[in-house]
Amino acid sequence: MKTKISSPEFLEGFLRTAAGYDSDEGNPRVKEIVHRLLSDLCKAIDDLDITVDEFWHGANYLLRLGQAHETALLVAGLGLEHILDVREDELDENAGLAKDGATPRTIEGPLYVAGAPVVEGEAQLDDGTDTESDLMHLSGKVVDAVTGEVIPNATVEVWHCNSKGNYSFFDQSQSDFNMRRTIKTDNGQYTARSIVPSGYSVPPGNPTEQLLTLLGRHGSRPAHIHFFVHAPGYRHLTTQINLSDDPFCHDDFAYATRDELIVDAVEVNDPEKIAAAKMKGPYKELVFDFSLTKAADSDQEVRSSRARAAL
Repeated sequence: MKTKISSPEFLEGFLRTAAGYDSDEGNPRVKEIVHRLLSDLCKAIDDLDITVDEFWHGANYLLRLGQAHETALLVAGLGLEHILDVREDELDENAGLAKDGATPRTIEGPLYVAGAPVVEGEAQLDDGTDTESDLMHLSGKVVDAVTGEVIPNATVEVWHCNSKGNYSFFDQSQSDFNMRRTIKTDNGQYTARSIVPSGYSVPPGNPTEQLLTLLGRHGSRPAHIHFFVHAPGYRHLTTQINLSDDPFCHDDFAYATRDELIVDAVEVNDPEKIAAAKMKGPYKELVFDFSLTKAADSDQEVRSSRARAAL
């Protein structure tokens, strides 16, 4: 039989005290957020008749999630990171900032590492040790979404996984910053040579997979490549492209797929093209241009302040 924590009057007064409203000290914004979250949690305990054992099972799960360094992974897997993007899109539209032709944002994911080597125009992303995937030639330009003109001083940060779905830094078997570079464009043009990344799944047996299994969901992502794209005076862009031939392209557990960000990998076997592209053999060609919008203020020129790994 369901029960209630107590009278609404008692609960409201108690939660306001727990959130610090009885004190003039502290941060008003934090108090507001904590009070709302506590109120919603207590309502869920009542409405769902959550038991003591269920509550502590959930609390202990959060502990294990943090110990496994999977908080950001689960945020993506539960769609919360996608919802943040959707909300930002709606805020842009309401403010009249959405522009036709601008490259859509999508999730950053948990695997960026700060400090990747900076190169001019062209980058060799991989160290050559992973021979289990096709070679890849990625290129494009960065343009103004309104005028279509090239943005000459743009920077493209790029990172992706190897043929086994593993990222350098998190996978200690890889060299430092393998498949990670910061490319200062050559008059808006960028080129990256590497291998075609694979799709991957969340770590087996870890907290994220355990919860997804209970939800009846898979934890797989399609092959994709991450980007930060920025230039003075323009809004910072966090995005990624998905490879169209991956079976999970439209079934990404992290909800990052957007139609405008799906790219075909074109097979190139012509010896002259291989030589012109400075490739070591036949390769898959990917072409993707980024369109940026002007920033309304300097805060829009930089990425969010979330915690990130650094070497």
